[in-house]
Amino acid sequence: MNPQVLNTFSYGMYAIGVMGEHGPSGCIINSVTRVGHGSVPRVAISINSDSYTCERIRKTGIFTISVLSQETSGAAIGALGLVSGRHTDKFAHLRHRVLSEGVPVLKENTCCWFLCETESFTDAEDQTIVIAKVTGGSDKSVGTPLTFKYYVENMGGFAPDDSPIHIERAHAEIHKDSDPFICSVCGYVYDDPDFYFEELPDDWQCPVCKMSKKAFLRNS
Repeated sequence: MNPQVLNTFSYGMYAIGVMGEHGPSGCIINSVTRVGHGSVPRVAISINSDSYTCERIRKTGIFTISVLSQETSGAAIGALGLVSGRHTDKFAHLRHRVLSEGVPVLKENTCCWFLCETESFTDAEDQTIVIAKVTGGSDKSVGTPLTFKYYVENMGGFAPDDSPIHIERAHAEIHKDSDPFICSVCGYVYDDPDFYFEELPDDWQCPVCKMSKKAFLRNS
């Protein structure tokens, strides 16, 4: 069996908010589902076990889920999803609010949000499955929820290497005399073999987070 066929499953895009040691933190995940239909709503999420967000969920027992929409910017996704929160203030330049419980809710054109309290953890190799009850959240949802398929096909996005739905991208051979350039905001690497980075027009933008050429650094 080809494991990539599993990517035909439908995946959403969600921002997880946690109480960091020095302020709000979080990450982007793609696996959230409702569990059961009892009087107390519950959800299950899958999150990288080694991530700072997972560490904080285990420590504090609470987290938020912000459902991203097709209008959520690539910059917000890159800021939360492609760098570690251990030594980075991920929410520094993002619109958000911190609930009285101390956890952040993303406000970058999201559809809705939920406050969750953990009930159980299950280890699944490099992922942790968290079951949590929903204790608060939005009264309604607005906009169209963002799917991973839309993120890839319409926003030029991709999943990092430690994501369970990471897709190996075919990389053409890079110019022998040219270094790739990396976006300092989201981590996207420009390595087009047909056009040097310096040859791109001045108004060119990062295909993931829409930052200008000035945000790119030579990755020598």
